[in-house]
Amino acid sequence: MRLTINGEARDVADALTVADLLVELGLDGRKIAFERNLEIVPRSAYQATSLADGDRLEIVHFIGGGSGLAAAAPDDDDMLEVAGLRFRSRLLVGTGKYRDFEETRRAIEASGAEIVTVAVRRVNITDPKQPMLVDHVDPKKYTYLPNTAFCYTADEAVRTLRLAREAGGWELVKLEVLGDHKTLYPDMLETLRAAEELIRDGFKVMVYCSDDPLMAKRLEDLGCVAIMPLAAPIGSGLGLQNPVNIRIIIEQSSVPVLVDAGVGTASDAALAMELGCDGVLMNTAIAHAKDPVMMAHAMRHGVEAGRLAYLAGRMPKKFYADPSSPLAGLI
Repeated sequence: MRLTINGEARDVADALTVADLLVELGLDGRKIAFERNLEIVPRSAYQATSLADGDRLEIVHFIGGGSGLAAAAPDDDDMLEVAGLRFRSRLLVGTGKYRDFEETRRAIEASGAEIVTVAVRRVNITDPKQPMLVDHVDPKKYTYLPNTAFCYTADEAVRTLRLAREAGGWELVKLEVLGDHKTLYPDMLETLRAAEELIRDGFKVMVYCSDDPLMAKRLEDLGCVAIMPLAAPIGSGLGLQNPVNIRIIIEQSSVPVLVDAGVGTASDAALAMELGCDGVLMNTAIAHAKDPVMMAHAMRHGVEAGRLAYLAGRMPKKFYADPSSPLAGLI
């Protein structure tokens, strides 16, 4: 019989089950998610699910991807809490764009991150021995945050995250629905629609969004567990472009607010934290640095410094000089 697997036609023996096919392809069923004719097949049903001529199959796994959260908190009382989970780290980091998985691993370690974003992509069925992210970045050590990178409709995003939940069991996810290929700016109407469906389906949604306070509030009211407005377009490195709106979003929100996208260097991360953000998510700023591991260290310290400065409370700005030395006893 003929099957279409990850978009490619393939002739296989009749009377195969999903389990039989995975053995034939040399794939480990514990590391993938399997979809048959747009319906997810649970792992518990692999042995009992027979395949039929004309079936369209998708086999996916996690790859490096996404934008990131790290830096040790100043003390155990100052921890990031998202959907009931607590983290010392306030720098989330992505896992894409690195030269190889070894560099990815070293940069994540240097960043101190506890949460890493990952993308869901098709398994390479022609080379099943190809290394996987889970072999280098241990999901038992780090909290994987599946995202919907390069989804342009609500339906695509929902389908992707349902596959992610099947592949890894994670309900804490990052939702992003993009509006166009040039700016990668979020399509907020599709984002709202996807968020509503995912929350109804039991997901805990951290959501990438525009820096519009009204849209941010609507997402929170829907039940999103974290609001993640962009600092600047994804991968631009332009830094915080609209601090006024970000501050308004922080002041009106009762869930964590994390700047996502556009950070270029450690001072950008520090500025976001000084505004009162609960964390920063980044990928390109680290992965595309000349020395990604060193930049990961810098970002970790930038987030730490910004958080401490916010907690300490900055001095008021003045229009005129104010000498720091006392005038009494002046010679």
